[in-house]
Amino acid sequence: MAKKKSSKSHSFRWWKAKLFLAANLLLLLVGGGWYALQPPERKAEVRTLLANYAERDRKISLFEVARDIYTLYYGNTFVACDYAAGENPVFGGAPIPRDYPASVRVLYNRAYVVGYCDARKNPAWVAYRLVDVKGDPTVAERPDQFDTDTRTVARVESKDYTGSGYDRGHMAPNYGIARCFGTEAQVETFLMSNITPQKHELNAGPWKDLELREALNYTGRFHEVWVIAGPLFHGPEEHMRSGVPIPTAFYKIEVDEHEGRLRVQAFIMSQDTTGTSLDAMMTSVDEIERLSGLDFFPDLDDTVENALEAAVPSRSW
Repeated sequence: MAKKKSSKSHSFRWWKAKLFLAANLLLLLVGGGWYALQPPERKAEVRTLLANYAERDRKISLFEVARDIYTLYYGNTFVACDYAAGENPVFGGAPIPRDYPASVRVLYNRAYVVGYCDARKNPAWVAYRLVDVKGDPTVAERPDQFDTDTRTVARVESKDYTGSGYDRGHMAPNYGIARCFGTEAQVETFLMSNITPQKHELNAGPWKDLELREALNYTGRFHEVWVIAGPLFHGPEEHMRSGVPIPTAFYKIEVDEHEGRLRVQAFIMSQDTTGTSLDAMMTSVDEIERLSGLDFFPDLDDTVENALEAAVPSRSW
């Protein structure tokens, strides 16, 4: 009986592999015919996308390539907008603390910007931009220490987290910033003003997975992506023994721009989030604003802002 079951399992895997191969070949054939009819500038854009698809570390699937082409040129998920962020790490203007319970100070770094709350000893928000980097950039070893940010009043130290049971969770990512902007920018992500208490299972699991997806997959597919991330505090506030408040959850807002059109996706991850899919964690920017007390994208036209912030995509990018 065991051999029979094994044979059936092998047969199923063989047919599954054949179907997957056939589907990919069909996509290539259909895509090749479509490509031949496109104008030169669109062909150049598609070639860049396919070149990044060929870099296996980007983990871009052929189905994502096909979906991106359809979304970019024929989909209706983008909102027209004349806002130009350029190389600014903060897309749409620095978040405004409308209903935030304490004051927030803006701190500028080489590759990211922090809205820091001294009263909470946590960042309220952190904004950064990641870009497509050609070739195989050398990423320095992870720094072995976290530094107190002397620009803050709270002066949180690395030792404040020692023995707490919580990781020193990056909001602006170590790897993505290092890959896109180099070692000096990477070192600045280890300032304690960029750090918030995260359970290890979250920090080393879904949070890290999304950081890598931004740095490799999204930049390879969209050329660049803007991100705003930060902690959320619900209910009675808990503290580590050092007095640093512990967030109950975290948010991420990601912006993709293409030829004067914008789209947004947003996520909330609780401290206990482990293997949940990205789609299950999706929410609206409006909901994050309600929970955080922050007003995002204040520099966008109200019509554009309202459309972007109310939307919850049917699936993650």
